[in-house]
Amino acid sequence: MRTVLLLLATAIAVWAYCGTIMGVGMAVMSVEKTLVVHLIGAPIGAAIAAWVFQRFVGGIAPLPVAAVFVATALALDLFLVSMVILRSFEMFTWMGVWLPMALIFAAAWLAGLAQRRSRRHP
Repeated sequence: MRTVLLLLATAIAVWAYCGTIMGVGMAVMSVEKTLVVHLIGAPIGAAIAAWVFQRFVGGIAPLPVAAVFVATALALDLFLVSMVILRSFEMFTWMGVWLPMALIFAAAWLAGLAQRRSRRHP
């Protein structure tokens, strides 16, 4: 149970990090530039979080960790951002959501695999 709660907390932290990129970015740059920064920053943040999770917590394979990161982000984007903040589902109609989600998944999965492999081969 502790491991699952730590995984959810880590996934929420990744989502909050991405939300911070979007919020600050849109306050200081154009939407297009913000989306590019998010496209680069989101997978980097997810990879770091997945690596740290596997290094210090572990107990869950990298593939489910990546899936939880994306599922948590999609759920929070749907129920909090779309329904409460924006009151619109329009954000789910453009690649600015789906491409970062795919990159978050891939980066978290690969970083988790790399961390696990580094433990086996010191």
